[in-house]
Amino acid sequence: MARQLTGTVTSDKGDKTIVITVRARKTHPLYKKQYTVNTKFMAHDEKNEAKVGDLVMITETRPISARKHFRLTKIVEQAGAAFAETDATADVAEDAIAPKAEKPVKIEKPAKRETPAKDEETKQ
Repeated sequence: MARQLTGTVTSDKGDKTIVITVRARKTHPLYKKQYTVNTKFMAHDEKNEAKVGDLVMITETRPISARKHFRLTKIVEQAGAAFAETDATADVAEDAIAPKAEKPVKIEKPAKRETPAKDEETKQ
């Protein structure tokens, strides 16, 4: 069965070609530290649908070119579609908003003492 990978589109500059970064979390066998491995794959995007930042699924296929061995299967999530910005204060009643606490009063340091000017006339 063909391998299926899910990753983020990092480049769509080529015609009908996208670059996908697939992140894998691995654990070091000796030190047991977890680290992230990023692998880039080039995939064929026939309709130029995918844009940078999209989460896509790609499927392994016959070699399309020297570096392209995957084909775009589907766009799982479009970039920016997961977060919809709304006015947060419109949904909350004015009574529910707590008044802001007053800022503490800043106490200034006392002024430095001025030293008298040393004139040569006063020394004599």
